Amino acid sequence: MAARPIPGPHRLTPEILVRAYAAGIFPMSEARDDPSLFWVDPEIRGIIPLDGLHISKSLRKILRKGPFTVTADAAFPRVIEECAAPRPGQDGTMGTWINDEIINAYCEMAGLGLAHSVEVWLDGELVGGLYGVHLKSAFMGESMFSRAPNASKVALAHLVARLRLGGFTLLDTQFLTEHLATMGAVEISGREYIERLERAFGRDADFPASPPTDVLKAELEGMRIGPAVSSKAEVATGP
Repeated sequence: MAARPIPGPHRLTPEILVRAYAAGIFPMSEARDDPSLFWVDPEIRGIIPLDGLHISKSLRKILRKGPFTVTADAAFPRVIEECAAPRPGQDGTMGTWINDEIINAYCEMAGLGLAHSVEVWLDGELVGGLYGVHLKSAFMGESMFSRAPNASKVALAHLVARLRLGGFTLLDTQFLTEHLATMGAVEISGREYIERLERAFGRDADFPASPPTDVLKAELEGMRIGPAVSSKAEVATGP
């Protein structure tokens, strides 16, 4: 992973973020209380093909019958705050890459319709969700959280359903995790990612926060059942 420090002052604006994402890079911080930022340009990128999401039979039942209520763009600031909460890293220490500058900048992006969130509720409590950046027909997933079993999986399924309905062509997950791989995420080279990004920037897409219930239900019902072929990373080629 290539990382480049951002020269000060560390002030992110929607204009800077749009230019960065168009170039295939995104900002991160070392910790919530660390004001410094750096640009990340992964040599290998994670994506979820929008026709390749895999869900389990148990998740299908949850999507059909609850117990969750799902919304979109209803609580963006709360979602990003939850995503910024420290969590165990690969070395076992607690940490987060989201600082206050990132939170403020992405909330501003959401106010301009350039970022969206999906919220998962249980008995009126926010228990899961995700957020990301929307530019043309590309959606760059930034982070997700879960405070109840399957909540993040439900959020991802609802995100993919909305992206399909809205005409999106690219869902960028930035990195590949074991969790995402089991649901159909794959790895591609940075060069292949840029090619896909350029194609996605050639088309418009709308994010349907509240599509008709029957239309959304049909999209969720059409998702592929069963785990991905392999939970390990694989290199995808072609569009």
